[in-house]
Amino acid sequence: MSLCINPNCPRPDHPGNSEANDCQACGTTLVLEGRYRVMRLLSSQTGFGIVYEAYERNLPKLLKVLRQEHTEIPKVLAMFRQEAEALSHLNHPGVPFMTQDGYFTVMPPGQTVPLHCIVMEKIDGVNLAQWMKQQGNHPIHEQQAVKWLTQLVEILQQIHQNNYFHRDIKPENVMIRTSGQLALVDFGAARAVTQTYLTQMSRGGVATAISSACYTPPEQEQGQAVPQSDFYSLGRTLIYLLTAKAPTDTHLYDSLHNRFD
Repeated sequence: MSLCINPNCPRPDHPGNSEANDCQACGTTLVLEGRYRVMRLLSSQTGFGIVYEAYERNLPKLLKVLRQEHTEIPKVLAMFRQEAEALSHLNHPGVPFMTQDGYFTVMPPGQTVPLHCIVMEKIDGVNLAQWMKQQGNHPIHEQQAVKWLTQLVEILQQIHQNNYFHRDIKPENVMIRTSGQLALVDFGAARAVTQTYLTQMSRGGVATAISSACYTPPEQEQGQAVPQSDFYSLGRTLIYLLTAKAPTDTHLYDSLHNRFD
């Protein structure tokens, strides 16, 4: 099977696509950048994009395609491009690998708006939320927590040293490779730490607010995130792993006094 990524294609899974280079239903190229062939839809409910499994020869890849209705929204398009920019500058086993040419566009026949695409390493594993469910939602031991915390801090060090910060750390965005190495994924909310950004924050400017319930720090809710904000989210992720409860669970968190009991 070979899928067409054109959202307006009348038959993206046309049976004739398997042996063709162009979609037999709409004419859109099936061999993206002359290298990648899309084989399977993984998710159509992820953020602003549609996620596919693609192959470069026999090597599986993750392909994210920005929804066409979002391509003309400057902030959304900028965030999508920022994800590609961040990943292309990071080289660490705790981050999905992406080549410098991993961001590209595809223009379906007869259309005037291109499809924006990011192709990256497909990590074989589950995220921490899925892993917890597989383990029966039992809290992890302190030794495991220290091991994972050490890995995640090393990943964040690499990200921050390259002048980026993630802004969306939570159990669903941390994956466990089959080797046991943790990997931080979904850089759709990542920001570059530029002098312009820091000046904007020092003057009380507001950036695009990214929020994930239970894990987002207060300053980020107000569009004032800084690199240190990633550690707040990391800390809350560890609370979930050590207790198997949401960080805002009333048995753990006193919202009136803003403290954990």
